[in-house]
Amino acid sequence: MTETAFQPLTLRNGVTWANRLTLAPLTNKQSHDNGVLSSDEIRWLEARGEGGFSMVMTAAAYVQREGLSFEGQFGISGDLHDEGLAALAARLKATGTQSALQLQHGGNRARPELSGLPTVSAVEGRGARGMTTAEVEALREAFISSAVRAQKAGFDGVEVHGAHGYLLTQFLSTENTRSDHWGGSYENRTRLVREIVSGIRKTCGASFTLGLRLSPERYGVVLEEAQRFATEMMTGGDLDYLDMSLWDYAKAPEETGTGRLIDAFMDLPRGDCALGVAGKIYSAADVRDCLSSGADFVLIGRGAILHADFPKAMAADSEFRVKDLPVTADYLRSQALGEKFVSYMATWPGFVEG
Repeated sequence: MTETAFQPLTLRNGVTWANRLTLAPLTNKQSHDNGVLSSDEIRWLEARGEGGFSMVMTAAAYVQREGLSFEGQFGISGDLHDEGLAALAARLKATGTQSALQLQHGGNRARPELSGLPTVSAVEGRGARGMTTAEVEALREAFISSAVRAQKAGFDGVEVHGAHGYLLTQFLSTENTRSDHWGGSYENRTRLVREIVSGIRKTCGASFTLGLRLSPERYGVVLEEAQRFATEMMTGGDLDYLDMSLWDYAKAPEETGTGRLIDAFMDLPRGDCALGVAGKIYSAADVRDCLSSGADFVLIGRGAILHADFPKAMAADSEFRVKDLPVTADYLRSQALGEKFVSYMATWPGFVEG
């Protein structure tokens, strides 16, 4: 199956990725306080394009300032962001990779001490105020207008971040007890994501690559609902790919404790939508396992931090495995991590020596 990893993947919109190895969206905290992309963040991503990833995805970009979720997060919410966005898109295009920008809002996981704005969520709680109907409608339009901004900047596509407990997950969650048509029932809780996805497709056109990231458990997400929603989104006709972020692709579902989480999604109807998986894919053997299990592509996270050229390294060595931890700060610098990213990785237990 190593050969499968290096076969092209043609999406439903006709866009072709050169191989099945893509860059996961990775928080790196390298950009400026006003949300403008830094040269370090641009270089980190460019190096992954040079390293052979067929699609390079950015870290989460906030679509509204109040959604800012971590230090050094870049934004796509205003004109001041346009120059940096265009520079990144051009640099990625020059490497030959396809580019995707991830659209996000933190909701009750946003950081008001960084944004200067209060936090909002689907419902009141955890330090956040429940959103009004007008605010939900404005949020929907912010996701759509940010996709348009990304398209104008030169990106090949966008991914809507509906995972990991951020604002769209807060709407999908069973804890969303709103009394309007964006809460309560399954149909209502999934409505906002469906409206955002369909709105982007209608506004940006059929050739613009559109993906969605979901996570299958935690944060009020129930596995059975996650399977149902994944199926509906894959077969709905708007998505080119679905990105399932599984924490650990080989772990058992937390609800059942048996089997593998990846297998809960491989047999779902997917129409002509590509299905990708992320979660502790550290070796050529892991890539082969995911693809042979039925995934169309994989998203590499930690492996891409440690190896800017993960795809090239795997192509050269069928037994390739990522470097053991800890690594030195100088090693991370050699992989095009800027100083803020190196410092961030040093907060991960056992990642950086010293």
